[in-house]
Amino acid sequence: MRRRRLLEGLGCAMGMAATGTIPMRALAQQDRPVTLVVPYAPGGTSDMLGRLLAQHLGTILGRTVVVDNRPGAGTAVGASYVARAAPDGGTLLLATSTTLAINPSLYPKLTYDPVKDLAPIGLVAAVPFVVVVHPSLKARTLAELVALARAQPGALIYGSAGNGSPQHLIAEMFKSTTGVQMRHVPYKGTAPALTDLLGGQINVVFSDVAPALPHIRSGRLVALAVTTARRQPSVPEIPTIAESGVSGTGDFEAVAWQGIVAPGATPAGAAAELNRQLARVLSQPEVQARLQEVNVEPRTSASPEQFAAYIRSETERWSKVIKASGATVD
Repeated sequence: MRRRRLLEGLGCAMGMAATGTIPMRALAQQDRPVTLVVPYAPGGTSDMLGRLLAQHLGTILGRTVVVDNRPGAGTAVGASYVARAAPDGGTLLLATSTTLAINPSLYPKLTYDPVKDLAPIGLVAAVPFVVVVHPSLKARTLAELVALARAQPGALIYGSAGNGSPQHLIAEMFKSTTGVQMRHVPYKGTAPALTDLLGGQINVVFSDVAPALPHIRSGRLVALAVTTARRQPSVPEIPTIAESGVSGTGDFEAVAWQGIVAPGATPAGAAAELNRQLARVLSQPEVQARLQEVNVEPRTSASPEQFAAYIRSETERWSKVIKASGATVD
């Protein structure tokens, strides 16, 4: 009975906000599943996060939440699909900083408008990054890496997961902040970049923590700093960039974040209710424990409006980085 009242309240809120007067009772139908579109292929961090959210959100809502993987075009394929979906609560998107804050400046033409076509629901997670180098490089701290780069402008080579990827843009933000010069080699994903780093073909990678961690533990790579504002529980011995002592990095933080959005015309009442349910999911100890296992930070926003403000600030931030770096997509 309690669950039924919750579901009816959600459907009613969606209907009332959609028309201002007439509840859309169709939105309260609970006999069809909710589709959560993940704009990446199965098997990665985003897919894991999407399935974790789907499981626990489905339990709270009393509805089946199905993950639909729609990779391609830097998340644009999945985003465009959701942008065209009916705003009836039946289709959601696990959007990323790439989807909402990076693509608008990176692509001259997008098949979706992040502001008009997608309605923010709530922030859910942040993916931390770590600066890793080959052991042959004479740098065991970030300050030593910066000193090497300054002594040999353009001599050091960093690899990324591709042009315009978070790894690329975080490295460019670091270069701009510290004033160092390093050459960029884009790869088709983090794994091949790390492979070449392990082989000594390149010097540095700004990698998400999870794929780099086994190599850090084995000693095959040296971790210099994490890109988050606080140290990571899985690697508490690794300092933050802000702790490095390098001039200008005192407030440095750069992460790849993820959040839930819906089709642009989704009623405000429905968005607010879904935001509250997301917060419930992310507060569950088992969810937090699972995210910590894969080196992902749970993050929430108090309201869809707060998430929208965060998206705007991040869009402006990454726009400056993209413009300064001259980053383009292949």
